[in-house]
Amino acid sequence: MTVFEKAERLKQLPPYLFKEIDRKKKEVMARGVDIIDLGVGDPDIPTPPHIIQALKKAADEPQNHRYPSYSGMSAFKETVAQWYGERFGVTLDPAKEVITLIGSKEGIAHFPLAFINAGDIVLVPSPGYPVYRIATLFAGGEPYTMPLLKENYFLPDLDAIPDEVADRARIMVINYPNNPTSATADPAFFSKVVAFAKKHRIIVCHDAAYTEMAFDGYKPPSFLEVEGAKEIGLEFHSLSKTYNMTGWRIGFAVGNPGGIEGLSAIKSNVDSGVFQAVQLAGIEALRGDQSCVDEMVRTYQARRDEMVKGLREMGFEVTSPKATFYLWVQVPGGYSSTSFAARLLEEAGLVVTPGNGFGEPGEGYFRIALTKRLDRLSEALARLNVLRF
Repeated sequence: MTVFEKAERLKQLPPYLFKEIDRKKKEVMARGVDIIDLGVGDPDIPTPPHIIQALKKAADEPQNHRYPSYSGMSAFKETVAQWYGERFGVTLDPAKEVITLIGSKEGIAHFPLAFINAGDIVLVPSPGYPVYRIATLFAGGEPYTMPLLKENYFLPDLDAIPDEVADRARIMVINYPNNPTSATADPAFFSKVVAFAKKHRIIVCHDAAYTEMAFDGYKPPSFLEVEGAKEIGLEFHSLSKTYNMTGWRIGFAVGNPGGIEGLSAIKSNVDSGVFQAVQLAGIEALRGDQSCVDEMVRTYQARRDEMVKGLREMGFEVTSPKATFYLWVQVPGGYSSTSFAARLLEEAGLVVTPGNGFGEPGEGYFRIALTKRLDRLSEALARLNVLRF
């Protein structure tokens, strides 16, 4: 078989984190082990029935089978703008400040192609979603790590970024509520980001995929709520987590018109938009009965409480998060993130994500995704307790 030489951009990438975890999981499953997978953040709760019905109805309409608009149906973008106004008090022009995405990951991955030249810097949080760094490398840029540390409440220390780095930076990526740390950010932090970005002429990309997954009455803010944010920034959102639609692949970006225009130019050359029936289902999700979101939040809050209580009783250090369906837990003494995760998989059939897989500053932690029923989470705690860390 002919072996083809891969491009340099692929050679510089580590194995994609979740692909590697899946490979190791399959090895253990092949031995007959009952795996409890707390690794990937893929909701186990079904998509609400009214959204599925909207898809079925739209799929029966022949006009929805043709090429959609590259930037998204006007009706979907208008719905997004309406939702933003009601949820965050942010006013958006659907025609210029909203674009439909094939999931927010796609938009985040493509965005640097519109604004990064070879050698330009992108300020990337670490630990963080691997796509931020990978998208930078694909665009020929240089990722500059902004460490998210416990002592800074897992917020980047903007004052620690050298001026010569900031002046070369074209994009800053932030993500709150945060994956993987579950940290949250307040408007005061966002205001500081706006001032920093204006000073150094940086585009801010805020990944806001988890704003609707929050507990105890907490309502995470939008970055765009802050004065001046739309002048320098965009926000990326998704229906995946809020409405349990990960496989549907629909999201959106909103904010600065120039940023939206640049992303649209890239997308019009590499994809042909989101299936209109899925967009119509997305309209139903955003406009329809929101009790499904409330129920989803209650479900994850109960899972959070169960796991935090059990982990603390075993001596693990873990903060009860205000948002996301992740727990960011400190690894017990004597282990690295990788060795701890490997022992859990080999000896207990538990899949967790080692913190260093999200970047070097994640060493010393592991991430749990609360995407299993309470009975399975209880079983996971029981297996963990047997190992006696």
